[in-house]
Amino acid sequence: MTKQSAPRELAGIAPKLVEITDRVLFQDVWERPGLSPRDRSLVTVSVLAALYRSEQLPHHLGVALDNGLTVEELSEAITHLAFYAGWPNAMTAITQLKKLADERAA
Repeated sequence: MTKQSAPRELAGIAPKLVEITDRVLFQDVWERPGLSPRDRSLVTVSVLAALYRSEQLPHHLGVALDNGLTVEELSEAITHLAFYAGWPNAMTAITQLKKLADERAA
């Protein structure tokens, strides 16, 4: 699993937010035994894509790949959610996945 943390550059303006993001989200929630990191990544990417959280999505697509999901599996998940979360959301997410896949292939 990729070790995650809040962006350090935000600590100067929001130190408590960075602290609780690291301690609660990444050291507690992401470490719970009920789901594997791979499954947590699939859920996270799906929710971020469905809610059009395009600023956070590229980071979590990378984490998902690092946690064992394949580009093909992520593509399939995004295709599936297009019908439930909206076509524009899926097209934005798949565009970001393609960009990341291209960068990693280079």
